[in-house]
Amino acid sequence: MKVLMVCLGNICRSPMAEGIMRAEAARQGMDIEVDSAGTSAWHVGESPDDRAVANMQQHNIDISNLRARKFEVSDFDHFDYIFVMDQNNFKDVTSSARNSDDKLKVKLLMDMTSTHTGLPVPDPYFGGDEGFENVYHMLTEACERIAAKLTSH
Repeated sequence: MKVLMVCLGNICRSPMAEGIMRAEAARQGMDIEVDSAGTSAWHVGESPDDRAVANMQQHNIDISNLRARKFEVSDFDHFDYIFVMDQNNFKDVTSSARNSDDKLKVKLLMDMTSTHTGLPVPDPYFGGDEGFENVYHMLTEACERIAAKLTSH
């Protein structure tokens, strides 16, 4: 199973989601590949935001070695599931889909939860540390649900 997490710049939400999904998969003994990407190329090659790294370290997850990359059309070929953080990411990713099979792979991440369906994962970039903590909890709920769903198939 191959899962891609996508946000705008690939320095906050999606690398956090990648780290959480990897940790959850390891905890459950799942054989899964997880990556992340951004819909923009603004931060390609950069490490995650220092606040995202610090927040994840508080939860014993290390994302400091991740590097931002831009979403590519070839990601549709490589990944089984593509989870996006908000409607703008959804539009950007699905607009590059080549066919209906590509589009079917794209899901809003919070639609995987029972309590935040239809909601975006807020971008914590322009906020304070509490925004990163809030995003951590939202992403954790979604990743736990994804892992449970994938292990039940």
